[in-house]
Amino acid sequence: MTTVVPGRRTRRQSELLDRLLSLFLTQGFSRFTLDDLAAELRCSKTTLYALAPSKEQLAVEVVKHYFKNATAEVESAVGKQTRPDRRIAAYLNAVADALRPATRTFLDDVATFAPARSVYERNTRIAADRVRSLIEEGIDSKAFRQVDIGFAAEMIAHTMQAIQRGDIARRTGLTDAEAYRELASFVLHSLRHD
Repeated sequence: MTTVVPGRRTRRQSELLDRLLSLFLTQGFSRFTLDDLAAELRCSKTTLYALAPSKEQLAVEVVKHYFKNATAEVESAVGKQTRPDRRIAAYLNAVADALRPATRTFLDDVATFAPARSVYERNTRIAADRVRSLIEEGIDSKAFRQVDIGFAAEMIAHTMQAIQRGDIARRTGLTDAEAYRELASFVLHSLRHD
């Protein structure tokens, strides 16, 4: 078996992670065995073991890959904006865009598999902190009205966590992507000067 070297991927391994991600986003990962994945991707199990030593760890690697790609896309969208209101809108809307291809099956698999859920939870906390910093930038530049940043950040973080847990989808029928779009609209309207 090939030794897994964290952080170092060959181009082929990155492509394989992309293919696994596409498969998992549409069909989830819990129902697959390593044999199923090898057959689906037309590769050997040894090739999959080069990515992770077990199916469970492979699922975690794919979820990490998903968030790594999503973070790059989100920050790219934010970097194209200069106005604070557009930066926060770009951030939350880019999160929505990143979540759009994720089916409920994938999100439910992430929610019920603790190591994958932990990756999602960590990324949700990072996202909430990033929104907090965007709010601070807007208040400092006088683009946003003065609000209690701690309260705003907590409210946004709790909403993001409720989206991540699937609570918003269950209670409202909104997809995670739709919920992030609604959150972006709500946050912007609440921060603007009267």
